[in-house]
Amino acid sequence: MTFTFEQPLMFALILPVIIGGLFFLREGARRPIIISRMIVLSLLVIALASPTAIVSDVTSDENPNLVVISDETASMSLFEEGVGMNVYESLTANTPTTFIRLTGESTSLGDAIEQYSTGDNQIVLVSDGNNNFGKDIDESLQYAKEMGTTVYSVAPDLEKNDISVQMLGDKTVVIGNENQFDILVSQAEEGEIRYSFEIYAGNTLIRSGTFSQKTRTRTIRVPYAFKKLGAQEMRVELTPLTDDKDNINNVYYKSVYVVPKPNINLITSDTGAPLGNILYNLYDVSNSKEFTDLDNKKTVVLDNVNMREISENNINKLKEYVSQGNGLVLVGGEASFDRGNYLDSSLEELLPVASRPTDWKGGRSIVLILDVSQSTAAHETLSDILGYATNLLRSDELKDASAGVIAFGSEGEDVSGGLVYLGTHSNLEKLEESISSLAPGATSETSLDQGLLIAQEWLETESGELDIIIISDGGFAQSYDESLKVVEEIHDEGIDFYFIHVHEQGAPSQYDQFGESYADKLMTSVEGEYQLVEKGERPKPIFEDQEIPDEETEDDPQLTSFPLIEYNPNHFITRNIEIEGNITGYNDVTPKPGADRIIITATGKPVVTTWRYGLGRVAAITTDNGRGGQNTWASQMYSGNNSKLISSTMNWAIGNPQVEEGTVVEAEDTWFGTPATLYITHYGGNTPVLRYKGNTLELAVTGRNTYETTIDPKNIGFHDVSGYPIAVNYPIEYRDVGVNEDLPVFIKANGGKTYTENEALALLLKDARGNSLKSVERSESQKLYFLIAALLLFLGEIAVRRIREIRESKKGD
Repeated sequence: MTFTFEQPLMFALILPVIIGGLFFLREGARRPIIISRMIVLSLLVIALASPTAIVSDVTSDENPNLVVISDETASMSLFEEGVGMNVYESLTANTPTTFIRLTGESTSLGDAIEQYSTGDNQIVLVSDGNNNFGKDIDESLQYAKEMGTTVYSVAPDLEKNDISVQMLGDKTVVIGNENQFDILVSQAEEGEIRYSFEIYAGNTLIRSGTFSQKTRTRTIRVPYAFKKLGAQEMRVELTPLTDDKDNINNVYYKSVYVVPKPNINLITSDTGAPLGNILYNLYDVSNSKEFTDLDNKKTVVLDNVNMREISENNINKLKEYVSQGNGLVLVGGEASFDRGNYLDSSLEELLPVASRPTDWKGGRSIVLILDVSQSTAAHETLSDILGYATNLLRSDELKDASAGVIAFGSEGEDVSGGLVYLGTHSNLEKLEESISSLAPGATSETSLDQGLLIAQEWLETESGELDIIIISDGGFAQSYDESLKVVEEIHDEGIDFYFIHVHEQGAPSQYDQFGESYADKLMTSVEGEYQLVEKGERPKPIFEDQEIPDEETEDDPQLTSFPLIEYNPNHFITRNIEIEGNITGYNDVTPKPGADRIIITATGKPVVTTWRYGLGRVAAITTDNGRGGQNTWASQMYSGNNSKLISSTMNWAIGNPQVEEGTVVEAEDTWFGTPATLYITHYGGNTPVLRYKGNTLELAVTGRNTYETTIDPKNIGFHDVSGYPIAVNYPIEYRDVGVNEDLPVFIKANGGKTYTENEALALLLKDARGNSLKSVERSESQKLYFLIAALLLFLGEIAVRRIREIRESKKGD
């Protein structure tokens, strides 16, 4: 209980009370009476200050206020109709319920959740969970939770399948350079579908084929190089050969703007090296060693340049050049970085790496042991177990790790084929595909020990940071003794254990005679980390920061060839390549704080590292140009598919390849019904003029020489704005088909629950009543208590004085 005062200034009246009381005491007034009157007056002053107490009460509402948000947008035509109304009619008969319909050709679930989250109600979301407009749904659910509104979701039954197609890739491309476009085919349900497709550049067919697809999504990669400058058109046409609800989303248009080859400046003593061959083929290359003509250059490349070859004046010019938004790429070799006096130099201030050896040795080795016994299907925890495993493999802590996956039911099963590098994107995709295909075992036995034996065999020859992560529903009591024996043997070899215990609320758990779960007991025996996770919740991060060894030991392997690994497969540089191969040497450098490691060796040494300097971009390639000097380090990095690493690094450093002259327009393609925003930069004195369908567009000034405008195309296809292309595709509502599998996870994480229609009709109101229990704070005035105290004290003093007077009068008689 907390006390406050509404009129605290009234306490100032206590001062004259005290002064008056002291005065009368000094004048010889009777002490008890004066003290009594001072206390009475002080109590009255406290009452005038209006004391209040903040009291917490727990309230329960048998008739909670509910809001049913029924998603009736176009994408819901694949599902059973009328589910939202059925849920509403069931609820409104028993509790106050409001019904809200969402219609149209876009879905703004996040906006609706925030609009109707008032804190004194609860929301029922009847939807496929595909949010394509407005606020992010995960953030909106967090907002509702903070407001005190619980959000539930009801998943209607999927009745029809639908296929949609998109084409992803860069919009601004360089003439003559090969670009990669991804055709993304999605279906509403998991099941086998067949379709044929045709991909066109203009009117030229560049690829066609027929595919079968069992997964929800599939990506088809298409390389293509444009031979003409300016606006170009691409499209993909999909012809379903199995069931397909809508054909509106079977054609996708993509506009491309082709620009001349960017100008770059290459400073090298070996223009004929593999690096030079790639650059001369892809870009307009100058080979000047001076830094006086950089205004029309997009990027400067320094190839194996020693510090003594660059003056301080030129380094200052480079700093200014990069900070203004241009690119810089440094390539290593026997005369640069740690071998070229870069350490603590003014040039090194520009770089994302310091030219001193790194102590970091690379990642850990982990084994995931996944429970696929029959109990995981019975308790509906299998999907959570497989989902946690997939998310764990994609965590930042394991970017550079080696990982293996084992499944166990009645027997142990090698899922991954031993330990594989997670730094290679293809390895990660294969592991995820293998995990997603796991199914419950045929028998009721749960033999964790069989999975542990495989892990023990894998790790017995490994060194460094070794971990085993078990993800299970904890139902392995029958094999506990055998599992304990194997776990203790493995732990004695210095291997750490983690156990994620996935529990379905209400499902039976296995405990020993002392009431301890076998999973927790197993981890306690080897000082492992145990987590109990309710179905639908997210486990906490389980790894601590990896220790960095202080120095190399004699036991460290001495390699002569170093496999290359994609440390960050989601970066612009690596997103469209799968690098393979080795290098035999490198410059030993350390990434600076804030730098991004993109490519590393298997031993953790940086090979490609990037960061931003001012408005510009800097990349350090810390191996040689493919030919080197006395020793050649990186010939494999410049051959075959690996050569894309150099072009993608250059393209990242270049940024926008458009020439900075005249009027430069940038705009993304859009969806029918969604206006397109154009961003304009004008390199000239007059205000630029853009025309669309014969009309001059009104431009809004957003900065020095920068403007914005919007257009709202009224038909699907290609549109021209003063020579700049914009493609308009089918309404965005038809892009995402089927149920958003992330919605139940988001709902659970924010205190809600997901139901089928029948579950909602039977259980939702009961759960809503349970969740209506809330702690409410209210103010209670305490003034009366002080008034009563003052009155009692005053009357008591009078009574005592009167009794004393009566006694004295009797004595006088």
